[in-house]
Amino acid sequence: MKIQPRFKDTDAIGHINNASISTWFEESRREIFKIFIPDLDPKKWNLIVARVETDYLAQTSYQEEVLVECGIEKIGNSSFKVFHRAFQNSVKVAEGRAHLVHFDYKENKSISIPKAIRDQLMKFYIGD
Repeated sequence: MKIQPRFKDTDAIGHINNASISTWFEESRREIFKIFIPDLDPKKWNLIVARVETDYLAQTSYQEEVLVECGIEKIGNSSFKVFHRAFQNSVKVAEGRAHLVHFDYKENKSISIPKAIRDQLMKFYIGD
């Protein structure tokens, strides 16, 4: 996914703010979200974030396009781990992981990922 950083993505020092990179990583998961919620209707949402980690590897600037990639590293019974990375001018500027859980909000508990969904997730599988 290509991102053109906006001026409002910058911080007081002129770098891209860390929160913007987190948002880009979240946005890169959109196609994975659609496996669980095809119309992305928040009333049908059945995922919850259990953990997010990001390593900032180089400065990211306003005027250059950023390429964001994501894939799935691990699929468990009710959770999965997504790997993200961002590049600017062919330099890896950030990488991170998000641990997401298939979740029943009415029961307030995790639920197993059905085989049909698991099979679709495998299209994004990159391994550890």
